[in-house]
This record gives sequence, structure tokens and C-alpha cells, in this order.
Amino acid sequence: MTLTDPFLDLSARTGRFGHGAPRAITLSEDGTRLLLLRSAGPQDRVDRLHLLDLATGEERLVADPAVLAPGRGGDRDDLPAVERRLRERTRLTAAGIATFAATADLAVAVFTLDGRLFRADTTAGTCAELPVTGPAFDPRPDPAGHRVAYVADDALHVTPAPAPLSPADGARWGVAEFAAAEELGRARGHWWRPDGGALLATRVDEAALPRRYFADPAHPDERPEDFAYPQAGGPNADVQLWVLDLDGARTRLRWDAEAFPYLCAAEWAGTGEVLLTVADRLQQNVLLLTADPATGTTRELSRTTDEFWVDDLPGTPARLDGGRLLTAHDTPAARGLAVDGKPLDTTGLQIRRVVGRLRGRLLCETGQGDPADQYVHLVDPDGGAPEPVSSGPGVHSALAAADTLLLVSAGPDGVRRRLTGPWGEAAPTDLSAALPYRVEPRLARVTEHGLPTAVVYPRGHLPGRRLPVLLDVYGGPGYQAVANEPRRWQLRQWWADQGFAVVTTDNRGTPFVSPAFTRAIFRRFSAAALEDQVAALHALAADHPDLDLGRVGVRGWSYGGYFAALAVLRRPDVFHAACAGAPPTDFRRYDTAYTERYLDLPQHNPEGYAADCLIDDAPSLTRPLLLIHGLADDNVHPSHTLLLSQALTRAGRPHSVLPLPGVTHMTPDGVGEQVTAAELAFLRGALG
Repeated sequence: MTLTDPFLDLSARTGRFGHGAPRAITLSEDGTRLLLLRSAGPQDRVDRLHLLDLATGEERLVADPAVLAPGRGGDRDDLPAVERRLRERTRLTAAGIATFAATADLAVAVFTLDGRLFRADTTAGTCAELPVTGPAFDPRPDPAGHRVAYVADDALHVTPAPAPLSPADGARWGVAEFAAAEELGRARGHWWRPDGGALLATRVDEAALPRRYFADPAHPDERPEDFAYPQAGGPNADVQLWVLDLDGARTRLRWDAEAFPYLCAAEWAGTGEVLLTVADRLQQNVLLLTADPATGTTRELSRTTDEFWVDDLPGTPARLDGGRLLTAHDTPAARGLAVDGKPLDTTGLQIRRVVGRLRGRLLCETGQGDPADQYVHLVDPDGGAPEPVSSGPGVHSALAAADTLLLVSAGPDGVRRRLTGPWGEAAPTDLSAALPYRVEPRLARVTEHGLPTAVVYPRGHLPGRRLPVLLDVYGGPGYQAVANEPRRWQLRQWWADQGFAVVTTDNRGTPFVSPAFTRAIFRRFSAAALEDQVAALHALAADHPDLDLGRVGVRGWSYGGYFAALAVLRRPDVFHAACAGAPPTDFRRYDTAYTERYLDLPQHNPEGYAADCLIDDAPSLTRPLLLIHGLADDNVHPSHTLLLSQALTRAGRPHSVLPLPGVTHMTPDGVGEQVTAAELAFLRGALG
């Protein structure tokens, strides 16, 4: 696919400047070896598996799809349906080796290619295909690397056993259901016992769920696809957790699943203990349970409660050395940590993620000061003051094993990866394309709520030249748009260079400012978002006189698409045109775990759901609106856009619709860039 615009063409060919960059980096438990996925260059989309020996600095190719499966298509259409759907849930667009799993010493790694199963011996440098009973999904080696567990045809198998380990009972075994993978952060459904003698596995019964169907109008000869979807207010999947011994014995782990239906996390804490995290339907109570795998009995270790919802803090709850319990500790102003209920000293920090352990302390990704920056700190579980690991503005992240630390620092000058340990220093090779722009967004906190904002001007902009405004927005829970990470500003600079002042604001409801800031949307999405975005525009215009508030366009995708449509429907006095991509126009039709966390059940909050629905606003449209939707979107079903378009048509309100046949909620491989070109043409015409 070639686009006429040089930037959009380069962005498409380089995977938005991600091809060739190392990803899925995994350290061995002793911190001496590293596995990663990377393609062969900035315009190569096929990822290969590489091993880096940190002691010698030698990097070696472990597995190459071109050698293992020559002539393979490498497209997502070639994948088993269960894998395609998991990639959608985790927003994974890679070709080649998309994911892998390895033993703790990284001596053995396993992965699939188009449903075929491969085992790599990283020490010997060999890679062999293993026989499977059907298209394989999510392979996992046992701790010794001798056997591999995988899912095929909704059953859990172990090589080289001839029969599935799970019973044939009509349920799906060993997988993460939609709610877990899309909303709860659990993308897997089976775990080996540390001695390799048994597997912990999910059993997912989706019989009570409604079905969603996808027919491709471009291929009317093909049967529609369908899958089970947990719609707000309706039933969820029945999720159980079982211990499946290789000798055939089976034990169900039992907890009050009626009161706590969501299985958020599970892991073995030893051969005789399983730890699992469960949540109630509204996610206001989250339990850490210990389970006896021999009897299936469970016991509560900790309980986290919140009158709004319990916001997930990755890395918690967890058990530390000596049996102590690490949990999140929130105040209205800050996210912190507690050990056995006692708050740790994290004054001045917002804890964003507990990465792991390093030199006896907790390695944490943190906010400090401006929420656009992210830092790394060591937090003492015994109560000492936090120690900074990173420095300077940017988004810093980390990974650790034994005494080895990987620090990734993304700032205005690009991305730097640095490995340090007793063996010295090293860095994984990065073959990605250089970023075209060095963008310096003008950051500010505005209004009484301290909203994080950014303004990007055209390069070479001369003060005094009035510019139409483009609000590039997300605005929903779980995603921070204003962050000092260089890749996310590339497209905004391109938009600015087309003649716009590009404004981005994180309204209340978005993460990383404070718990109180995030929870301001409780039981109502639209009110705080619309109020904050309008207030931020006016506050910025007072400091940026070149912003022409008489010409304001807005664009967004997913929740951002919802906001874009909301903006022109309810505030046409402020917003003059909108491009709404994949908008959830009626949250009564969206999924349970996300929607009910913030809005409660539709049965309990009908007024909030009605107030957030856009369908009834159709007769009020007076501004140009472009609706865009992938017709294979299994996250925000295309019916959301089609129902709004239908209502607009019945109300006699002109609008535009751009359907994308065969496209899902993600838009890789140049589709997003083609959409961007269409948005530019639309906004230029709408705003003059």
C-alpha cells in the first residue's frame, strides 16, 4: 500500500515506526540471558525470535518464520480464530512470531505460526515443529521444558499425549474469556505447576451469553462469523478454575463465584498453593485468595474495597517474601502501596505499576509531578524512602531479574534501552526507523481541575497567524493521551503541519493524575468529559491567541470517537466538525466488565446510560460529522455506528459514513493512515 503523502506512507511502511524495534523482552531468572522479538529492519513486519547473552554481548537468531514456514501468508486471516480474537483483545498487530513462552532459564521457548507449534532449544540453537491435534494456540512449556501445553479446538492438550487433558464437556478450556482479556488484564487461561505434574486451567462456559455476528458485505458468499459477547446488564461467562493432573485427576478450586464472578489473576505460589484474585461484578471488592490445589478449598488473604471501583494496580495484590501481602493503598490524592495493611512511604509519587523485585526492593513505575512523565523508583517494603532509578523528562519503564535491570527511557530525543548488571552493560539492537519529527508539545495544566493539556503548532509557525484547532482526543478511562513519549506525537505534528493547532487534553476520568481525578466519571461518562474539554479549549485560547475557536474540529477513535460525536451533537457552539472512529454510541450495547465498572448495571442506573447514549441526540446534529467503523470490529460492534447513522437519516440530518470492510477495531498495515488521509480531506472541507 502506497500513500501519496510521504509521512503517512512512511508511517504505514514502518508499522508506525515500530518495525525493527525490540519487543516482548524477557529476562532469564538469573538475569544473564534475554529473549526478544524483532523484525529484520524498519520496513520488515515479520518478527523473529532472538537471544542476547548479556555476559558476552552476543545476539543470536533463534527462530525465523521464513525458514520454519516458508511461503506462509503471515496475515491475521491465516490464524486460528481464537488467536485472532486474543490479538484484538491485547492490541497485537505483529506478523511472524507474535508471542512466545519460555522456561525460567530461557533454555526452551515455544510459539505458534498459523496454528503450527514450534519448540526452540536456545542452547543448542535448534528449532523443531511439534505435532498437534488441531490449530494450536497459546503454547506453554513445562518448567523443565520437556512438555508443552496448548489449546486446540477449545480443549487443553499436552504434548506428546494423544488425548486432551481437559474433558469434552462443551466448555472452552485453558483460555481467557472476553471480559478477562479485554478489560481485566488476564490474557491467558492455563499455568503449569512448578514440578510440571499438573496444570491450573480455566473452564469457560459461554452458553448463556448472546451471540454477535459479523457478515462481510464485500464477500456475500461467505458465512458470517459469530462469538459470545457479554453485553452490559446481561450474563457473563461462567468461569471456573481447575487443577488438571497429568495422571487424569481433576480438582475444582471453589470460591463464591456468584458474588465474585471475575477471575482477574491466577498463579502457582508453590506446588501446594495457588493464588488467585477475584472481583465482584461492579469491581468494588477484590479478593486475594489462597487455594489448596489438593482439596480445592480457598481462603481469603486480603480484601480491597472502594465505593466507586477498585482500580487495578498491576503487580498487586501479591505475596512478598515471608508471606507478607502487598496491596494498593489509595487516597483521593495519590496511588500508593501497603504491606500487610501498613502504607509504605511513597510521598510525592503516584504508583503506576509494580514491575518486580530488585536488590530486595520493589521496582515501580511511578508518576512524580507532571503526569506526562513517568519514572522508575525502588520502594523499600520495610519502610525506607523511595530511591529514583530514572532521571529526566520522558516515559521511563523497567524490567528486572536477579541483579539485572533493563531501563527503557522514551523522551524527546527518542528511545534508549539500557541493561545493567554484575556482568556490565548492554543494549538490545534497535532496527526501527528514526522518527521524522522532534516534537516539543507545549504542555500545561489548566482549569481548577489541573487538566493535562498539550498544544502542537506547525513547524515554522509564525505567531500572529490564526489557526483552525484540531482536538485530537481520547478522554476515556485507562488511557493517558498527554505523555512525554515521542512516538505518540508524530502524527499530531503531521496534523499540525497540515495547518492546524493540535490540542490534546486529558479530562477527568483518565488515569495517572489522582484517584479522585479518575473517579469523577462515576455513573456518567459524558458530563465531565465534555465540560473539561470545553473548559480546557477556552483556557488554552487565553494563553495561545493563535487558536481560532471559530474553527474547531475534533477527531478520535473508540472512546475518542464517542467523544467526537458527542461534541458536535451536544456542543455545536464549540465544535464545528468531527471525525468519529469506532464510537460506542450506546453503552447499553457495550461489554459488562468495562461499562458496569464505571456506570453500574443498566438496571440500577438507567438515567446515566440514557444520558450517555448518542442515538436520541441525532435530530440535534447541525455540524459536519464523519462516522468511521471497521465492519469486522468485535470490540465496538459496527452496529454502534450504523444505529446512529440510521437515527440521523430518519431525522433528516446529513452526515458521512466511511465503512471499512474486513477491518477490526485496530487499523494496522496502512489502514489507519488511509483513514487519516480521508479525515484530513473531510476536515478541510468542513472547516474551510
